[in-house]
Amino acid sequence: MPVFAEMKQFPNSSLFHRREFLKSSILGGASFVTTWPVLANAQVKNTDPSRPLRFGIITDIHKDVMHDADERVRVFVEQMEREKVDFIIQLGDFCVPKEENLGFLKVWNTFKGPRYHVLGNHDTDDNGQGPTTRERTMAYWKMPARFYSFDQGGVHFVVLDGNDRPADHKSGYPRFVADDQLKWLRKDLATTKKSTVIFVHQSPERPDDGGLQNGAAVRGILEEANRDAGFRKVVACFTGHHHRDYVRQINNIVYPQINSASYYWVGGNFLRVRYSKEVDAKYPYIKYTVPYRNSIFALATIDTGRGFLKIEGRRSEFVGPAPWEMGETKDYWDAKTLTAGVADWKMPL
Repeated sequence: MPVFAEMKQFPNSSLFHRREFLKSSILGGASFVTTWPVLANAQVKNTDPSRPLRFGIITDIHKDVMHDADERVRVFVEQMEREKVDFIIQLGDFCVPKEENLGFLKVWNTFKGPRYHVLGNHDTDDNGQGPTTRERTMAYWKMPARFYSFDQGGVHFVVLDGNDRPADHKSGYPRFVADDQLKWLRKDLATTKKSTVIFVHQSPERPDDGGLQNGAAVRGILEEANRDAGFRKVVACFTGHHHRDYVRQINNIVYPQINSASYYWVGGNFLRVRYSKEVDAKYPYIKYTVPYRNSIFALATIDTGRGFLKIEGRRSEFVGPAPWEMGETKDYWDAKTLTAGVADWKMPL
C-alpha cells in the first residue's frame, strides 16, 4: 500500500510512493542514495550517536466522538512505555475540558515520561456548557502555553497553535497563525543550531484544503530559517487534523500527515451505524465516520548521529465498509491516502 498520494502540487514540491521511496533509500545504514538533501553539519550531530531519540505521536483521538477513546489512548501509552520512548505528543482534537473526560486524561497521564500537547480545532467545542476557550482547555490539560518549544536528545521541537482567528474570519473553525506567533516562531528558530521539528494541528502545506489559511507564511519562515542557517535546520513539520496518511516534501522540508487514531469523517451522505444501537444512541456522531478497528499511531526515531528520521506506524482496518464501498469512487475519496493506519517510512536528515 503506498505511503504517499498524488495531490495538488506546490512549486518545488515532490511526492513519493512507498515503492519508489524504498528504491531510492538505503534503509539499513547511515548512507542514502536519494533525491532528499542530506544534512552534513557537524554542529547538529548527536554527541551520543548510539542513543537515537524516540517519541510517540498520536492525533485526532476525538474522545468526544468515539466510545472507545480511553482504550485507544491506553493502547498507545502502553506501547510507548514498552518502547521506552523519550516523550509522547498528541497533535490535537484530543478532548474538551469537562468532568466526564477526566478518566480519559488520567490514562494519558499514566505515561511516566514527558507528555506534550498541541491544540486542535475541536478541543474548544461545546463541553456541555457551551463552547469553551483555548485557555480553559490548556489549563485542563496542564499545557504550558498555546505555542512553545523544547529541546530533547539534541533536537529542537516547536509546538504551534493553528487556531488563531484572522481579521477577515467569517465562519467555521479558524485555521490561522497570527502575527505575534509568527514573530515568536522566527525568533525561536534563530536561537537554535539544532535540527528542528515542528508540530501543529492543521497542515501548512494544504491551505486551500482545510489546512492553515496562511500556511505559505508559516512555510516561508521555516524555509527562511534554513537559508539563514546555511543548512537544513528545520527537517519536518508533523500535523494531524486531516485524517490522512501521506508525506509531502516542499523546498527540502517534509510535511508528514499523521492519521487519526480513530476514524475518517465521511459526513451525512454516508451514514452507517458501525457499532451497536446502544453505542450509536450514546455517541451519535460515530455514524458519520468510518472508524478504524484499533488505535493507530506512530513511533518516530530521530538519529542525528547516523542521520535519519524514521516513522514506524500502526495499521488497522475499517469497521464496516470502506468509504468507496458506500458510494463514489476511490479517486473521489483519494483512497491512496485514506487508509486505516500510518505507514512506515524513513528519510535522511
